[in-house]
Amino acid sequence: MTDPNAPAPGQNVPPTPPQQPAAPQPVAAAPLAPEQDVQWGSFAHLGGILGFLPSLVIWLVFKDRGSFTNTEAKEALNFQITILIAYVVGWILTFILIGVFVVWAAWIVSVVLSIIAFLRAKEGQHYRYPFAIRLIK
Repeated sequence: MTDPNAPAPGQNVPPTPPQQPAAPQPVAAAPLAPEQDVQWGSFAHLGGILGFLPSLVIWLVFKDRGSFTNTEAKEALNFQITILIAYVVGWILTFILIGVFVVWAAWIVSVVLSIIAFLRAKEGQHYRYPFAIRLIK
């Protein structure tokens, strides 16, 4: 018995398209171990020496994986945004020469407080900067 849907001999059969494998489902990232949580939280403060981007990246990547990192990265990011505003004001004020001092003071304060915050966070203690505009809650 022959298959009625089978092509006749000599007839071209269109190739069947290859089967696509199912797309892998996204997997939630594993929570950070306590020592990793403290480590990334402290790095968020130390990265502030370079600007606000390290704190922003750490917060975006690890905010859902560790509560300590979430808190410390937000605090560091708020402080770095405050320092960025001080830099902008300082650059605007350079036209009357006081801006140079504002920029230098902001840089020195940023480096000193970022290092202090890093050392405290490295010990597992939360650090709150003495002044910062709290934009990210």
